[in-house]
Amino acid sequence: MNQRKRTYETTFIVNASLDDAQIETVIARVQELISKNDGEVKGVNRWGRRRLAYSIQKKNNGYFVCIEYVGTGDIVSKLDRHFRLEESVLRYLTVVVPKQVLKARASLATDAGAPATVEVESPTSTQL
Repeated sequence: MNQRKRTYETTFIVNASLDDAQIETVIARVQELISKNDGEVKGVNRWGRRRLAYSIQKKNNGYFVCIEYVGTGDIVSKLDRHFRLEESVLRYLTVVVPKQVLKARASLATDAGAPATVEVESPTSTQL
């Protein structure tokens, strides 16, 4: 059965006490899992180490990563299983990117002549 491909966005938090090389290994495994299941990674945004709003598994800091990819619904269930088994991932969330958002990104890219990705600056403590 031929399933319809959709654009997904998965955000996950990795234990910040790991070394940078170990964090990159976790990210590479997620990308590899997507690629092995006929998915295509569109972008990886590493938001870096951030303080958590509340402690998760007695951790106060986490390394945030957001991956945008195209694939079928099977990828989401396989990623869900991978994240549950991966001890270094504290939390994760996968959402379907709505068609309106994809159209808005495409129109922004054609209007400005820039790439289709939109960078959003997060507030820092000095901006609050």
